[in-house]
Amino acid sequence: MTRKIEVNNAYYEKEVQHLGEIIRRGGLVAFPTETVYGLGGNALDGEAAKKIYAAKGRPSDNPLIVHVAESKQVKNYVKRISPLEEKLMELFWPGPLTIVFPKKENIPYETSGHLETVAIRCPAHPATRALIQAAGVPIAGPSANISTRPSPTTAEAVMHDMDGKIDAVIDGGPCLIGLESTIVAVENGKIIIYRPGGITKEMLSDIAPTEIDKALITPTDEHPKAPGMKYRHYAPSAPLTVYVGDKNQVEKTISAFSKKKDKKYGYFVSKEMAELLPKEETIFIWGEREDKKALAHNLFQGLLFFNSHPVDEIIGEGTDATGIGLAVMNRLTKASGFHVVELNK
Repeated sequence: MTRKIEVNNAYYEKEVQHLGEIIRRGGLVAFPTETVYGLGGNALDGEAAKKIYAAKGRPSDNPLIVHVAESKQVKNYVKRISPLEEKLMELFWPGPLTIVFPKKENIPYETSGHLETVAIRCPAHPATRALIQAAGVPIAGPSANISTRPSPTTAEAVMHDMDGKIDAVIDGGPCLIGLESTIVAVENGKIIIYRPGGITKEMLSDIAPTEIDKALITPTDEHPKAPGMKYRHYAPSAPLTVYVGDKNQVEKTISAFSKKKDKKYGYFVSKEMAELLPKEETIFIWGEREDKKALAHNLFQGLLFFNSHPVDEIIGEGTDATGIGLAVMNRLTKASGFHVVELNK
């Protein structure tokens, strides 16, 4: 059985030492972060990385993110750190930014997805940084869900997928952001975004020229450069189509589905859109239309909602790709299998 341990219990400080020992000896512990819950194992142990892939059903060429407790630990695992990378760590760590570095040999290929690089971040959740310190090793941690499914933002969602597969889950409450970290690399003085997240393109552009990797725009069969780039992710339990663009056209198109009787539709929409739909429909409201942070925070919870409220097809309302909207639409595009319909006036 998988143990669930509450962070707010008085004994957590003592308990975390035992959890660190589990990590050191090759076991798996799921942990909370400000982004989503991670499935953690010893990043320096190739066999532990294999256990992570097995628990998730994840392809072994999909790299794992390595978590450290503080930025000074990074030098132990990478060949070099550029001034721009130093600046990114200084500004955004602890926090939802992952940086891809050339790796040292002590990071096994099982952890790096057989690449010569390693993706590293310092999470903001104090319980997880305490776990890393207790383990005495960096912790490799992809999202703690079955591969291709929505990422978990609560300990309960982790238990749904991982109960009986791992040693323990640390319950740190709901995740603050609700989307995985932004992943970047520094190339020739530029910041390249491999995966958008809570640290937005606009925020990064204030520091250095910033570009989006072409693989985010055009699907590719190339070996993924970083976690989450290649394979279908975040798929809900029913087919999803997402509508974006002109507000009036989106409202008209989504409302029309409620008049169809050919199948049972579910709706993943804004509060404003929900008010136009019959109350008896199966609806998950992600927030007010202009509140992209609410959409990001509730995205995976909304996709998981349809696991317990079965429908034949999910009709989703997207947003524009500015600010955190870029990350939201990246996840919705993958969740829908690229079934995103843009509607114009």
